[in-house]
Amino acid sequence: MTTSAAIACSRMYNLSQKISVSWENFFHWLAKRSGVELEVIAHAAPAPLSELWGRPDMGAVFMCGFPFSGLAADERPLPLAAPVSLADWAKGQPVYASHIVAARDRPFSKADLVTARWGWTVRDSQSGYNAPREFFAALAGGQPARETIGPLLNPSGVVEAIRSGAIDVGAIDAYAYQLLEMHEPEMVAPLRVIGTTAPAPFPLLVASRRQSPAVVASLRKTLLDAHRDPEGHNLLAALGLAAFAQPDIAAYDRLPARARAIDDLLGVW
Repeated sequence: MTTSAAIACSRMYNLSQKISVSWENFFHWLAKRSGVELEVIAHAAPAPLSELWGRPDMGAVFMCGFPFSGLAADERPLPLAAPVSLADWAKGQPVYASHIVAARDRPFSKADLVTARWGWTVRDSQSGYNAPREFFAALAGGQPARETIGPLLNPSGVVEAIRSGAIDVGAIDAYAYQLLEMHEPEMVAPLRVIGTTAPAPFPLLVASRRQSPAVVASLRKTLLDAHRDPEGHNLLAALGLAAFAQPDIAAYDRLPARARAIDDLLGVW
């Protein structure tokens, strides 16, 4: 099957040139195996992710579960598959979490988190905003944070803010941290993980509702079968992934209620 080009984008996990190349290699394999022509784009920061997720030519684009969950069922992009990380925290499921991180060379304990200066990425992020607020609320029992700083946009912004001393702690998507440990260990060398948040459904690959059913079906099947293909298996391993799995849409649907509960307890950071 050959079609006109659709876009593929791993913007959420384009953490370095080396990591971006690994995603490009996977998307080229996906195009070859599925028969769907894919144009790999960067849509680099600070271009808004909302613009990417609104594009009618999405073929295989990573989307955070929280904004996905906020759309009506008939307005959502079409879910293709969600990653399953090789990391222990995934437990073989298409879930992720956020690591709460601080500077490695500073004396800082879990008990200090209640009075720490917290950094956050963007308010429509599960990993960079809702997950750390949920973690903080469990620690502080409804007590407001001393100081919060954001938007820091992405994991790189969190790392830089900790390095500069602008914040004491921040949250980094645990899969993003995994990729950095694998490919750019010097970027996370100044950090240490103090805690890990509750799991949430992994950001998923989506396609535009304007894509044909045949294109969507071919991309979805190829993703779900990727770990069974020797080349696909190796490309997944280079990305710290065991496989792609069928997304649990009900798990995404529960994210807004989790966020509202934290809004009621803490308010907006």
